[in-house]
Amino acid sequence: MATLAFAPTAGAVTPGTATATYDCGSWGGGGATLVATQSGTAATVTVTSAVTTPIAVGANQINATLTLAKGGGGTRVFTGKKNPALAAGSSVVIGPLSGTVASGDSLNSYFAGVALKMVIFGVTVNCDAVTSQSPGPFVFS
Repeated sequence: MATLAFAPTAGAVTPGTATATYDCGSWGGGGATLVATQSGTAATVTVTSAVTTPIAVGANQINATLTLAKGGGGTRVFTGKKNPALAAGSSVVIGPLSGTVASGDSLNSYFAGVALKMVIFGVTVNCDAVTSQSPGPFVFS
């Protein structure tokens, strides 16, 4: 008799989507939308930024690091070289950036240094978080 094996239920992060404001210096800034997912201790965050690209950027050409502050101290870092192809003048979309989380992690905007670093065609764009995430931090289960 055959039996079915079910994979463990993936963790849930709440909220799944948050917004925050970033300042990227001469590159601009403004609101960004962050979308988080979780599967066990693996998590991803995709960022859609108000920063626009002055030229077309091919798929998987932006190397990015997103740092989020962990409630209670410390940080969690999400990294990757993933992006869709972007037309000139379009908003920069990066991710999903990969990171590791623990159950109960509460992650919010990072204010103690560069929160979002993007390297595009060898040019580094550093962005500082200006606001906390709304409606609140990502809480991982």
